[in-house]
Amino acid sequence: MNQPEGPAAGLALVTGAGGHLGANLVRQLVATGQPVRAMLHADAERATLDGLGVHAVVGDLRDRRFLAGAVTGCTQVYHCAARISTMPGREAEIFTSNVIGTRLLLQAASDAGVTKVVVTSSFSAVGHRPDGTPSDETEPFNPLEPHLPYEQTKAAAEHECLKACAEGQTVVIATSTAILGPNDFKPSRMGRVLLNYARGRLPAYIAGGFEFVAAQDIARGHRLAMANGRAGQKYIFSSGFRTMDQIMDTFHGITLPRRRPLRLSPAVMGGVATVSLRLGRLVAPNREPLLTPAALRLLRLSRQADISKARRELGFEPTPVEAAIEDAWQDFVTRGMAARA
Repeated sequence: MNQPEGPAAGLALVTGAGGHLGANLVRQLVATGQPVRAMLHADAERATLDGLGVHAVVGDLRDRRFLAGAVTGCTQVYHCAARISTMPGREAEIFTSNVIGTRLLLQAASDAGVTKVVVTSSFSAVGHRPDGTPSDETEPFNPLEPHLPYEQTKAAAEHECLKACAEGQTVVIATSTAILGPNDFKPSRMGRVLLNYARGRLPAYIAGGFEFVAAQDIARGHRLAMANGRAGQKYIFSSGFRTMDQIMDTFHGITLPRRRPLRLSPAVMGGVATVSLRLGRLVAPNREPLLTPAALRLLRLSRQADISKARRELGFEPTPVEAAIEDAWQDFVTRGMAARA
């Protein structure tokens, strides 16, 4: 397994340290002996750092004064924080957090003399090839296609990174696919799917597929980008493409539920998703829906990623998706969120 190389690093700031990526990245950095300052969005997230011995700061990416203090003394910044929501009415918050927040953090890092910044992006901000061949970092994001606000803001945040590079700042973009693995405290959308499957609360799914990345792989990818990534460059990290049939088979073998969900056609599932979304907004308006028409669209596209650039330039070598699912499940069991099969 390839490990990052390079000179000894000083203090690293990790934003979004309570999230799925951030929680795994902080643990990897601590394991290497690197001092870490972990930025959290709320005090409630402090429990995600229990026992790690890191310095936690709680604040908002849109607060210039807070950011100035957060980056003081840091030589590296990993910007993993992002606002993700499919709820209507939150578009302005998503934009200011993901785009303006990234701009302000980059400015604060530049003012503080931070040596290098790695910013997390999303595979949803990479263009889709109509012929179905895997997309690489050169494929442009098409703003004319239907996109969620989150996807649009991640593309715009990449633009902020390139603007910072044009001003002489060393910024690298680390592109994540759908993360699977342990330390999923919120939990994530895929973590919720796994738990619902195990509890018999996932009635159906559709064909299709997506690129998935093990939590340990995307965290290590960020460290490789910090150590060896070139300024202004973008690297895609994935552990592999899997169909939803394959994901469900793996879920079944690990959790051994009483029954398996139905496999519905995209047309039927699309109607179910639309109705569920409308009902959810009436019954639980503040709860993020698990099933949305946009999520189904991504699955139907079955987009695949070309990670050859990360392999070639950074030495990235992924681990199996199935092992990441096993790790996620065992972590849920250990934390009492699921019963052992």
